Amino acid sequence: MGKELKKALLLFAKQPIPGTVKTRLVPPLTPEEATDLYGCMLTDTISRIGSLTDVEKYLFYDGNEEAQKYFTEKTPGMTCLPQRGCGLGERMIEALREVFARGKGSAVIIGSDSPDLPLKFIEEAFARLDKGECEVVFGPTDDGGYYLLGMTRLHRELFREIPWSSSQVLLESVARAKGAEIGTSILTIWHDVDTPEDLKRPELLDEANNSPLTRSFLLELLRRTAVC
Repeated sequence: MGKELKKALLLFAKQPIPGTVKTRLVPPLTPEEATDLYGCMLTDTISRIGSLTDVEKYLFYDGNEEAQKYFTEKTPGMTCLPQRGCGLGERMIEALREVFARGKGSAVIIGSDSPDLPLKFIEEAFARLDKGECEVVFGPTDDGGYYLLGMTRLHRELFREIPWSSSQVLLESVARAKGAEIGTSILTIWHDVDTPEDLKRPELLDEANNSPLTRSFLLELLRRTAVC
C-alpha cells in the first residue's frame, strides 16, 4: 500500500450551467460566454493542482446527481463529494469536517475563481500549517475576501455570521480568529475573477501563468470586443 497522505486540498466548484455561474460578468458577457469562461477557469484550476503530488485532492461540488457524474468524469484521481449545508459558511464547515474525520492533519480550501493562482501559494499554506506556525492561514484577495483558507482542525466560529460576498469577509474572519486566540497567518495577496473589471487584469494574459484555456478565451474575447 502507498503512504497515506495527511494533507487535503479541497476545491469548491459548480457545474458550468448558464445562469448559475459568473453571473456578475453578465453583462458585458452573455450567460453562455460567462459559463464558457467559468469552464475554462475550472479546467485550468483542476489541471494545475493535479501536479501537487503530496496532497489528497477533493472536489466538493454544488449540485445533484448530474453534477456528480460531470465532476467524476472530469476529475479522475480526485474524490468528488457533494457540498452540504445552507450557505457558504456551513458548506465549508461540512467539507472540512469530512476530511478531518478521514484523519487529515491539515486541509486547504480553494475555489476556481483564481485560475492563475501560483501553486507556490498553496504549497506555502500547507508548509505554514505543517510547521506549526499557525492554526489557520488565509490567502487574501484584493477585494476583501480570500482565495484560500487552511486549517489544522475545524474552527467553526470562523464561518458563522460572516458577511459573505462583501469586502469585509477577510477582516471579519481574521477578527473572529483573533478573538478566539487562534494562531493565524496571512499569505501574499492575489486576485480572483468576479467582475467585468477583473477581465482586464494583464496577469490573466501572461503566457507563463499556467492557465492556457482562460488565457485563450480572454484573447479571443479581446479580439472580438473591447471588454478586455
